[in-house]
Amino acid sequence: MKLLTIVGARPQFIKAAALSRELRKKHDEVIVHTGQHYDDNMSKVFFKELEIPQADYNLGIGSNSHGAQTGAMLEQIEVVLHKEKPDRVIVFGDTNSTLAGALAAAKMHIPVAHIEAGLRSFNRIMPEEINRVVTDHLSDILLCPSRTAVTNLQKEGILIGVYEVGDIMLDALLFAKDKAKRSVKILERLKIEKKRYILATLHRAENTDNRKRLGSILRAFLNSNEIIVFPLHPRTKKMIKLFCMESLLGKNVKIIEPVGYLDMVWLEQNARMILTDSGGIQKEAYWLKIPCITLRDETEWVETVTSGWNVLTGANNSKMLSNIANFILPQEHSSLYGDGQTAKKCCEKIID
Repeated sequence: MKLLTIVGARPQFIKAAALSRELRKKHDEVIVHTGQHYDDNMSKVFFKELEIPQADYNLGIGSNSHGAQTGAMLEQIEVVLHKEKPDRVIVFGDTNSTLAGALAAAKMHIPVAHIEAGLRSFNRIMPEEINRVVTDHLSDILLCPSRTAVTNLQKEGILIGVYEVGDIMLDALLFAKDKAKRSVKILERLKIEKKRYILATLHRAENTDNRKRLGSILRAFLNSNEIIVFPLHPRTKKMIKLFCMESLLGKNVKIIEPVGYLDMVWLEQNARMILTDSGGIQKEAYWLKIPCITLRDETEWVETVTSGWNVLTGANNSKMLSNIANFILPQEHSSLYGDGQTAKKCCEKIID
């Protein structure tokens, strides 16, 4: 069977790595990289570290407004689909690459498999929410990470082709943990000690593009009296400069460039705590048993919150500081989102 995989952003590279290893045992795969994340730290290094086969097509779309970016992707993906004529198109997550790939395939009557289907924040202000809802309604094979995701789809009338398979990011994390343990030296390079720092990531537009929220978050970093390791996303860097907030990046905040996946997993695993607005990092923190403070008002990964390992603070400065100082670790840690064999299950459902 000929399968065409569409990726464009860091989380999709991670998921595609695990799936490609399984798909290519018996099937032909064509990889299309839209170029949504295009610099080496956001793209090339992931392909190398995770041993992802080189993309067959790199569309080089780059950044733009949501409409312009999605439209450019849609146009170019359609050209590739006409040329390759795949039996299935595979998309991941909730980015503009996801939406463009699903829409192009659906209009050409090519079955779409959506990995990480059924997630909902119930916040339509988020562009990711629009992308995931529309993609689910265009898809023929919906591969869900949790029972909650299956239930969300049922409430929207999507009952056919829905499967709970677990989260493919766990497969990738287990692969990366073993590799990082043998090769990564980022703690030594940064001159930081295990469990003596907090790892922070910030990239969502709801936080970076809102002056009040961004300022509140950065002030919490500054006033935490903790060493904060902060890989700075290009969007966040741009908005800090635009809002003239450089002074809020105190000496305790260790700014670094975005890092590859192996370095990131090692930083997560050895942190005392994680502060993030990333969905993927919320899950990784849970699997690694690292307390997590999520800088959003809601999350798609509700199970991590009900378990007590993840706390939602939004951009509330006092809530952030209180939880940094007083986070109480739960006594229990249940298995969530599968068993690390999700890629195999996804492959079976896509082929069936």
